[in-house]
Amino acid sequence: MKKIILLTAVAAIISGCAGEQIEPEKTMEQLYTEAYDEFNDGNYGTAAEVFLTAESEHSTDALAPDALIMAAYSKYMDDDFPGALIVTDRFMRFHPGHMDVPYVLYLRGMCYYRQVSDVRREPGMSVYALQQFEQLVQRFPSSEYAENAKNKIIILKNYIAGKVMYAARNDMKRENWTSAITRLQNVITTAQETVMTAEAMYRLTQCYNAIGLPEQATGYADMLRKNFPDNEWTKKLDK
Repeated sequence: MKKIILLTAVAAIISGCAGEQIEPEKTMEQLYTEAYDEFNDGNYGTAAEVFLTAESEHSTDALAPDALIMAAYSKYMDDDFPGALIVTDRFMRFHPGHMDVPYVLYLRGMCYYRQVSDVRREPGMSVYALQQFEQLVQRFPSSEYAENAKNKIIILKNYIAGKVMYAARNDMKRENWTSAITRLQNVITTAQETVMTAEAMYRLTQCYNAIGLPEQATGYADMLRKNFPDNEWTKKLDK
């Protein structure tokens, strides 16, 4: 008899817990609509969370990849770039062959690009952004985002070269010629298409003359005259 009473009590508790469920799970369509409403109202943080809820609760739904993309974009719009990158990581892990991979690569690049700081305090975001945009162009050259990515690549390469040039100039001020030469040669070999190349050649002539190697200095001077005959740095050689 005691066993029967105990089982009855347990059943009552389970039944009571079941009755505490406030509402049934929302459908993907309901969550998606709710998230879009929040997004359109400019509530990007809230929108991102609802999109993520939609994806986690309906991960097998056809709209699940789109929910992740919208969650990432919402975080991007909310200036939560680290959060957006985490969401795009999830997308790339679970949907590597999705048709929107080019856009996700572009969005990842923009997350880093928007965090690029002053050339004197560069934390490395420019390099990460460059990697994403280059991957996009290499893997999806016909993508609608490829042309924009190419423009960003040019900007970033000039930016990175500018950072190296800034450090090289400081080395020269401290007469740290070996470090300056290494940096300047790096600009010439890895950033030939940037606006910094001519200055790098000019600075190398200064460095080699400073350490008593006129032949090397003359070699870079000749290279500068040949490749940039009308450049302002070429004209400085004869002043």
